[in-house]
Amino acid sequence: MAVMATIMNRQHLLTYIYLLVYISLSSGVILYNKWVLSTLYFNFPFPITLTMIHMAFSGGVAFFLIRVLKVVAPIKMTFHIYATCVVPISAFFAASLWFGNTAYLYISVAFIQMLKALMPVATFLVAVTLGTEKLRCDVFWNMILVSVGVVISSYGEIHFNVLGTVYQVSGIAAEALRLVLTQVLLQNKGLTLNPITSLYYIAPCSFVFLFIPWYILEKPEMEAPHMQFNFWIFFSNALCALALNFSTFLVIGRTGAVTIRVAGVLKDWLLISLSTVLFPESKITGLNVIGYAIALSGVVCYNYLKIRDVRTSLLQIIPDESAKELHMEKKADDDGKTNEDSQWDDTVLDSPNSHFDEEAPLMYSSRISHLGRKPA
Repeated sequence: MAVMATIMNRQHLLTYIYLLVYISLSSGVILYNKWVLSTLYFNFPFPITLTMIHMAFSGGVAFFLIRVLKVVAPIKMTFHIYATCVVPISAFFAASLWFGNTAYLYISVAFIQMLKALMPVATFLVAVTLGTEKLRCDVFWNMILVSVGVVISSYGEIHFNVLGTVYQVSGIAAEALRLVLTQVLLQNKGLTLNPITSLYYIAPCSFVFLFIPWYILEKPEMEAPHMQFNFWIFFSNALCALALNFSTFLVIGRTGAVTIRVAGVLKDWLLISLSTVLFPESKITGLNVIGYAIALSGVVCYNYLKIRDVRTSLLQIIPDESAKELHMEKKADDDGKTNEDSQWDDTVLDSPNSHFDEEAPLMYSSRISHLGRKPA
């Protein structure tokens, strides 16, 4: 018991370390981007260029890990899947990063985090529009609560900027489209991408999409002689962004998406507080806090409803799977009484009652080859 308790304590400690690293990296990347882009600090007001640097660095690292070190294997990617799935996802991913980084030029980090409370609203509306989720009254009223909170917070913003708000809201809409399209296009085809393979396929394509607006909007201004470029600043910035992507995957794999949502709420409050200290021009009013608290309560309720739906679906799946297993066992016993060798017949596996483990779909073919052989 003492050994088990020690192991559990170590596991919990490691989980807390992962969460701390995730919160630190997520907050650090946002503050770092603001510092680089702001004209009051590093003064590199080229958000598309910064995003392209991130994409080039992440894509290069992913290529090195997959093709040189062979840490993970690339998935079977056909031209049709790439054109119909990866390309549109990459386009919205590039747009979300472009618009989100551009917002740093006009509005404060604190207000950006408050506007990000609209993410569940945008995701829900896109999912309902594309038919992946049904319009429900309880979720709808939660979305209204979040929207009202964001409106109050915006009304209380001292340095409210219409252009910056439009950029941030557009980035949220693009990110919502990317999330829903990832579910519709990739997951429905049975494709799962880990962080390395995601960057390997999506980052280069996003770089191409960003090149067109960069060439039109930012390239002429970057030719000015006063433009500064510090290699170590941009290298460390891109490295932090890449590390954040990996840490998010590790935290989700160790704790789950629900925990990372809770950690995200804690991170938002911490980030809002830090931004007012590091960037004195950012001012928070009482109306900001009240509005964000209202929006956050709606987000918490929305997360609770999603967790409840998942638990309900699991409770419905478990009895169905148990009944199917009992049916298969009874069928196998009956077949064994009539013909001892029939349990090794391949036609049993091809029947409508045969199911492979949904948690490990790639095991399907190997199980057929194993069960299809007669014993020696």
